[in-house]
Amino acid sequence: MGRNTRKRRTPLATKAIAASAALALGGGGLIWANFYASAHESNNQSWGGNQTKAATAQAATISCPDVGQKLTNVPNAARQGVATELANLDKQITEAYNRLASTRNAQQQDASFVQNAIVGPLKEKRSATIDRIRIDIQRVGGSFDNALKQLAACTTQTANQTNAGGSQQNGGQQQGQNGGQQQNGGQQQGQNGQQQNGGQQQGQNGQQGNIGGQAGNGPVAADFVDITKVAPNVQGKPRKTGNASTGTFTTRCGVNANKNFNTDNVIVAPGVTNGAHHLHDYVGNQKINAFASNNTFLQGGTSCQNRSDLSSYYWPVVRIQDGTQDFDQNKDGGGKEGNVGRILTPAQAQIKYVGSPASKVVAMPQFLRIITGDAKTTTNGLANANAHWSCTGFENKVQLTQQYPICPQGSKVVRTFAFQSCWDGQNTDSANHRTHVAFADPASGVCPNGFKAIPQLTMRLVYNISPPTIQNGQVKNAYAVDGFPEQLHKAATDHDDFISVTKNGLANKIANCLNSGQNCA
Repeated sequence: MGRNTRKRRTPLATKAIAASAALALGGGGLIWANFYASAHESNNQSWGGNQTKAATAQAATISCPDVGQKLTNVPNAARQGVATELANLDKQITEAYNRLASTRNAQQQDASFVQNAIVGPLKEKRSATIDRIRIDIQRVGGSFDNALKQLAACTTQTANQTNAGGSQQNGGQQQGQNGGQQQNGGQQQGQNGQQQNGGQQQGQNGQQGNIGGQAGNGPVAADFVDITKVAPNVQGKPRKTGNASTGTFTTRCGVNANKNFNTDNVIVAPGVTNGAHHLHDYVGNQKINAFASNNTFLQGGTSCQNRSDLSSYYWPVVRIQDGTQDFDQNKDGGGKEGNVGRILTPAQAQIKYVGSPASKVVAMPQFLRIITGDAKTTTNGLANANAHWSCTGFENKVQLTQQYPICPQGSKVVRTFAFQSCWDGQNTDSANHRTHVAFADPASGVCPNGFKAIPQLTMRLVYNISPPTIQNGQVKNAYAVDGFPEQLHKAATDHDDFISVTKNGLANKIANCLNSGQNCA
């Protein structure tokens, strides 16, 4: 997905459970909860023995303010042009990161190299692009906030400044999926937590400053945790009211066994080839690319068993970094942008719509677009993170956001998504692709004022992955989700995309099924 984010409503009634006081949840079966209040992990265990701060302060990645999240009111007539320019900003960051990663020797010899050769020119390019966004908006009579011009400047971040990955220590609590603000003064660890044994990561050519991983941009050992050593952190669901919509509707759309891939994202970068800069699995609608339109969706066919479900469900692929090269090793969005390794097809891809614990739901509008999670949490922070990683047999107990689980033998890796379940009742999209939908309150399940409850899309992706191993502070046979190259393949960058397209009254059938308390498929 793209880089656009929106600050979520902070749930005042709910705090995440600290590891030392976590609620132990029993019971078997799969967890099809709404994850209203599942916590970011808090974990004092680490691999590789005692951790000490890395000696290097060398720049690890590029961090740029997210212009797209600030554009909440773009006239419809300007949206295509603005989307194209936002995609240009993404491309500029990618190019700057690649230059940062390929000039380590020059950086060591010249302290001003990064500023003069990378960050400074990047600011100039971004300034020009932001000005073109201003022109696009004002040309059709819209208003432009000149404060956005201040977002042109970027910075670099060292390995222990980034906001995702690594373990939390000192008992610091975080809020769950709908929050993102820390409680009780808990501090986040840096991108690699703290590197083990004081060792600096070595580059592919022996240069210092490499961020690890097969392509040199992650993941690292501290991005993984033995799930058996993480305290339970899954909280209970809101109580159902008498007006709850208690049914479920399952749609079976396969696992992308036919390898329907591309690196586009028609939601955030329509008309832009490689707008995502990473590879997506697609199930459901089979004609989704950067140039698809609503009419294309209706003609697209579907991988779903229910032929009336033409919706598009797509997510970044997971790869095993075992030295293998896949078909896109030398392509944009693939190996050319740090997404390397063997692409995994999910063993299972379960798609289910669930109801609201507080009210009946209305049918999803045709062509509704929803993005959940944030592909840019490494530099944006966790405000919009909605990643949930776990293992079979642990889903009711532990859900991880900032680390990938190392599962015990016989257990499989699980990615779970619970989409926003409240709709503004008017718009099928918004300028930043966020503000037309919202999460329900995690304590009550009630939608914000002015929003209506819709069927909540939940997805569960299961993978057969041999457990990575940690040796001398290095991870072997790591797995990671695809992402923008400068995001360093952190677990928290996981995200999911959805376009609702139905025919033959299916949207109403789904809503009626949930409202009547039935379990339909």
